[in-house]
Amino acid sequence: MKVLDAIPIKLEFEEIARQLRLDANMGPSSIVRELMGVAQPLIQAKALYEVSYISQRGKDTVEINGVTFKSRVLRVNLDTVERIFPYIVTIGKALEDKASSSDDLLKQFYLETMGDMALRSSREYLENSLKRHFGLDHVSRMNPGSLKDWPITEQKPLFSVFGNVEDLIGVTLTDSMLMIPRKSVSGIFFPTEVSFFSCQLCSRKDCPARMAPYDETLKEKYGLKDE
Repeated sequence: MKVLDAIPIKLEFEEIARQLRLDANMGPSSIVRELMGVAQPLIQAKALYEVSYISQRGKDTVEINGVTFKSRVLRVNLDTVERIFPYIVTIGKALEDKASSSDDLLKQFYLETMGDMALRSSREYLENSLKRHFGLDHVSRMNPGSLKDWPITEQKPLFSVFGNVEDLIGVTLTDSMLMIPRKSVSGIFFPTEVSFFSCQLCSRKDCPARMAPYDETLKEKYGLKDE
């Protein structure tokens, strides 16, 4: 088990402005620059991962380090994989507390956006670290709750892979399967030759987090029924 407790994350104005669709000459830009100075020192990015191995496969299940996960899509994705990397990433609670304490809804939105971007960058840092350390050319990931086939309730077995996550990186799991701090993500990285995105199996329209177009033809590959 490995903890990365000093992930270097630096907010970049150009990226934030692009995310917020702001012009550098617009009035809100000065507010964004000011809030970047507030947000940057509050980011406490950490990651936890475990080098794990497939111990057993079922029709719609896969056993990892003695923990059983139920997902047809996950099982198919891991058909030819032996070594995988369950993970949890967080940027801590300080930035989200600062955002929620603001009486200005616009500033609150900007701080939340910065937190989301810092969290994505932290996960990308972990991904690149895994590639370098383990000599992997390509990896994909799956996250509990991203598909009906792998619901949010699968957070519980995922957390059980690590033991006391709160002691390790300060993240807890509520009874409703939400992570605290909110700016946290969990999932499984796995080596792959062809990139996989859960979005490819999700038909939800107008999703701001979509990373790949919906591909109905993939249902047959994964043996999924129409919902």
